[in-house]
Amino acid sequence: MFIQTEATPNPNTLKFLPGQAVLGDKTAFFTSKENAAESPLAQALFELPDIRAIFYGSDFITVTKTENASWEVMKPQILTTIMEHYQHGNPLMVETTAAAKTERSYGAEEQEIVDQIKELLETRVRPAVAQDGGDIIFHSYEDGIVKLEMHGACSGCPSSTATLKSGIENMLKHYVPEVVSVEPV
Repeated sequence: MFIQTEATPNPNTLKFLPGQAVLGDKTAFFTSKENAAESPLAQALFELPDIRAIFYGSDFITVTKTENASWEVMKPQILTTIMEHYQHGNPLMVETTAAAKTERSYGAEEQEIVDQIKELLETRVRPAVAQDGGDIIFHSYEDGIVKLEMHGACSGCPSSTATLKSGIENMLKHYVPEVVSVEPV
């Protein structure tokens, strides 16, 4: 198995490409071993020192390190952990009994706005940020304010605020006039 790596705009995040599907059309984001209970690979990666976050995309895994850690030291350990996981045929995700995340309900008029926002994020934003090893997920909409979750390379990226404000906010305002601003969660 040959795993490629790619740099991301976030200097503390590397994108690992195992050459096969990771989560297909789904994503997963973990910030600690405790919240990675459903992923044996994420738990194994969190055993390594200085791992801050792990994100699974369609065909990639992004790993975010702490500020002072060195990729020269960490990269071989991460590659080995990912390779061993796939070579042993372990599942990427397992079922847990954790409560499902409940989605907020909106009135008919607000739901139409939320649907437009989600469609724009799905078709125009998420594919672009996935190329950089990240993801942006809709969190909520209230009084014209769209709240988005930054995952993977986007989480903690120095350019994420600029991306949110000058890119995503301007696009959403253009297509959905009810949008006043976009904020990270």
